Amino acid sequence: MFKKLLIILITTLTLNSFAYAGSDGELLLKRNNPSEVKDCFEGLNRATFALNQTLDGIIFKPVAKVYRMLPSPARKGVSNSLNNLSHLTTIPNNLLQGDFEKAVTNTGRFVINTTLGILGLIDVAQYFGLNEYEKEDYGQTFAKLGARPGCYLVLPVLGPSTARDTIASSLNFLGGDPWYNVTVRNDTNYLNEADYYASRLGAGVDFRAKNYDSINNLEDNSIDFYASVKSLYLQDRQQKILNTKKIVDTQDDSEWEEIESQ
Repeated sequence: MFKKLLIILITTLTLNSFAYAGSDGELLLKRNNPSEVKDCFEGLNRATFALNQTLDGIIFKPVAKVYRMLPSPARKGVSNSLNNLSHLTTIPNNLLQGDFEKAVTNTGRFVINTTLGILGLIDVAQYFGLNEYEKEDYGQTFAKLGARPGCYLVLPVLGPSTARDTIASSLNFLGGDPWYNVTVRNDTNYLNEADYYASRLGAGVDFRAKNYDSINNLEDNSIDFYASVKSLYLQDRQQKILNTKKIVDTQDDSEWEEIESQ
């Protein structure tokens, strides 16, 4: 049943994309303009944001502080491994977006890094010329197929999102995320749900550690921290959809890596 719903949804979006797609990307840029995204539930969003700040102060910030004390090679290995797992979501989205060349490249990266790179700890693929990697998710695919972002949302623990990206992320739990499938949905001899949730928690800690100083500086220097985070997130999200590297405000695209729920 879930697979049928997934196929219907993707087919519908694909058909709609012919009406929305702009040849020069201007329509895509306009539809994802951060200034056009409405904060329809600002009161609830601010309350959730405050909750997330409390959780960050109690859990993520202290853990990230300890994590930053690990040797650089160890932290790099964890980051590489998490990036390697994200290929499992990126590859099907490359295919859905019709970017078959990147799908082949990313498949090669995943196979090489999983085997020769010891489960992704070492990025061996770069030595084979496969060093270009951009994460893709179902929210980005929906955007490129013409779906508008909808209202801005702040999710508990997961943080900033939009209505479109929140709906799109549900596809991960309907069969769209192979890592979720082999850990949570299926009972295997080697992997279970603990592996999945450990990887998600690890991604959160890794993100917080990478952005430790940037987030602290942003909070200290913002008149309205909530508004600053919203602005940066929406700009970064637009960049990811357009696959650009334009620097925005205090962070560049490589530093402001959202904690992906996709």
